[in-house]
Amino acid sequence: MDEEVGAAGRQQVQWKSYCRTLSLLAFQSFGVVYGDLSTSPLYVYRNSLSGRLNGYLDETTIFGLFSLLFWTFTLIPLLKYVVIVLSADDNGEGGTFALYSLLCRHAKFSLLPNQQAADEELSTYYHPGTDRAVASSPFKRFLEKHRKLRTCLLLFVLFGACMVIGDGVLTPTISVLSAISGLQDPATSGLGDGWIVLIACVVLVGLFALQHRGTHRVAFLFAPIVMLWLLSIGIIGLYNIIHWNPRIFVALSPHYIVKFFKKTGKDGWISLGAVLLAITGTEAMFADLGHFSAASIRLAFVGVIYPSLVLQYMGQAAFLSKNIPAVHNSFYLSIPSPLFWPVFVIATLAATVGSQAIISATFSIVKQCLALGCFPRVKVVHTSRWIHGQIYIPEINWILMVLCLAATLGFRDITVIGNAYGLACITVMFVTTCLMSLVIIFVWQKNLLISLLFLVFFGTLEAAYLSAAVMKVPQGGWGPIALSAVFMSIMYVWHYGTRRKYQFDLQNKVSMKWILNLGPSLGIMRVPGIGLIYTELVTGVPAIFSHFVTNLPAFHQVLVFVCVKSVPVPYVPMDERYLIGRIGPREYRMYRCIVRYGYKDVQKDDENFENHLVMSIARFIQMEAEESASSGTGSYESSPEGRMAVVHTTDTTGTGLVVRDSSVEDDAAATSLSLTRSSKSETLRSLQSIYELEAVGSVSRRRRVRFQIDEEERIDPQVRDELSDLLEAKEAGVAYIIGHSYVKARKNSNFLKTFAINYAYSFLRKNCRGPSVTLHIPHISLIEVGMIYYV
Repeated sequence: MDEEVGAAGRQQVQWKSYCRTLSLLAFQSFGVVYGDLSTSPLYVYRNSLSGRLNGYLDETTIFGLFSLLFWTFTLIPLLKYVVIVLSADDNGEGGTFALYSLLCRHAKFSLLPNQQAADEELSTYYHPGTDRAVASSPFKRFLEKHRKLRTCLLLFVLFGACMVIGDGVLTPTISVLSAISGLQDPATSGLGDGWIVLIACVVLVGLFALQHRGTHRVAFLFAPIVMLWLLSIGIIGLYNIIHWNPRIFVALSPHYIVKFFKKTGKDGWISLGAVLLAITGTEAMFADLGHFSAASIRLAFVGVIYPSLVLQYMGQAAFLSKNIPAVHNSFYLSIPSPLFWPVFVIATLAATVGSQAIISATFSIVKQCLALGCFPRVKVVHTSRWIHGQIYIPEINWILMVLCLAATLGFRDITVIGNAYGLACITVMFVTTCLMSLVIIFVWQKNLLISLLFLVFFGTLEAAYLSAAVMKVPQGGWGPIALSAVFMSIMYVWHYGTRRKYQFDLQNKVSMKWILNLGPSLGIMRVPGIGLIYTELVTGVPAIFSHFVTNLPAFHQVLVFVCVKSVPVPYVPMDERYLIGRIGPREYRMYRCIVRYGYKDVQKDDENFENHLVMSIARFIQMEAEESASSGTGSYESSPEGRMAVVHTTDTTGTGLVVRDSSVEDDAAATSLSLTRSSKSETLRSLQSIYELEAVGSVSRRRRVRFQIDEEERIDPQVRDELSDLLEAKEAGVAYIIGHSYVKARKNSNFLKTFAINYAYSFLRKNCRGPSVTLHIPHISLIEVGMIYYV
């Protein structure tokens, strides 16, 4: 009995802890997820009624418009996203790329060139509950068989990603401009359009200038601001309902939608392009899922967002039904006079918060495109030590700022910007619907009929809004299309060039027969040290290696071919990040190391990479010897392309090594040994000493360690010799070798390919970050070798 009471007490404590955590996450989500969605009341009615509906302004039209807003808000954000789409997370991550990643792992849709079977063994690879024994459907085999269809799917996803970038340009523009437009009211300052645009530009410059500090520094302010904003507009909406027209409740009936379209006809259908502004920001619920949990986002939406916004839209409709001339600025004119300035300040702050959320989402989208090999290399800064995934990309930040200012100064009109904004948002939602229908079949393994029902219901609904938004292309809708065309061109050219370069490497690999014929010395002198040769290949030896062997008189004692690659999962656990293998026989001392990152991982400057690498190779040597001993062969000679093994890098267990902190005397001795055994010239050694002295400040917090063979452990003599060679090479120094490639189109290539490779791709390569910078390779240890790729 006491045990049952104790168990019940523990369950109660756990339940309270869960509820407390859930409530905290739900509160925090207001500032990150819902900033954009919650500011929509600033401009929805203004944009909807300022066009062709101007000639139908009466109570029936206002009631019908509100009914349309209510059911749109209920069916898409509530039913589609909160109930269904939030369940399609990728190990807790959401967004367009999360869906595409799920599809690539559960069906062979990926176009990433260097994928391998070992990636499927990652603990985060398959969706929980997936039955891998289920036979492939004919539809799945059809899509996997045709490469062009997989290319179309990638282009479709990239198009959605480009529209998110367009969203990142238009959200700050329309949110800030709408908030500042409250100053146009003659009852307050009555500023002209020029002053409104100028103030909005100043706010936008300030917003982007603060991005480098990272959202975590001001995140504690975001949630209270949005919460205060939602409570304010909810209460004002309730006041307007009671004060102006309590009959507005009858408009909750969809019958008023029918009356609305009967009266307005084609003009009512065209107004759908402005109605969808009520649901802009909905995609953020799914895109920002990784920062919170599905339960917390659902709780925040159902508990606060949904009722507050419905009350506000209902209150504005009640006010407009009795004040038709106030259409041009309905939100601010519906506020009781004593509350105008407090609400104006909160609205401006809320608009800034909403802009911050979509700017951060844009950084994440670009980072994911980068991981897929679809975007030029840019600088990615991890802005938070505690919150994973909060990043800042300087180049993208300033491009967004320039584009935002151009949109503000160029369009100047909230209605025109709203047309562009609506098209960008509904396109992203439509892409999500299409991808979600595929996830239902291939990931959730549901019946094809269920997928079709989802696609037909939500696809038809969104297609109606999309068709209305497309009608407004001449009135500003061309903006996101033009932006998407530019970014799509950049992404596809980069992806095409990168893929062709990889195919060249694959087709021109150095044959193992040639290497084996050279012998263990590779036909040249092997000098002390470790040579890390970076390549994109996961198997074989790259062609650039033959340049070294044929042109250099000496090479390093230990060679490691390092491949840093992305896999279609959000995160790769540290324990599963390193794959280690051997190239050629044991006496060649040649290894392969594959370092795997997910599309949400940030490749930070890891000062312990060399130590991790040495421990990983040492553990691999031990594992290989143990397996050979257990098989009874008595030898651990490997095949020219031996198998790869996942090696943990957190400690020295199983490596045959011991680690101890390096003292000053040890450093001096190590330096003396390295200078004695190294093949570097006196000048280079002098330069390295100067570099190390200058770098003392930056590495003062690094843990300096030395490896030694564990004398107490019984180790096979051959294994001991190999470990000894590895440690001697580590003490002598590490050199990073990377190819400086020039990519050219073949002479018989057509004009389009020649232009794409020789001009567009070359321009992008020259103006993006170099691979050595992206990989955080120390310049003093870098060796670059030029090579021309004819693709």
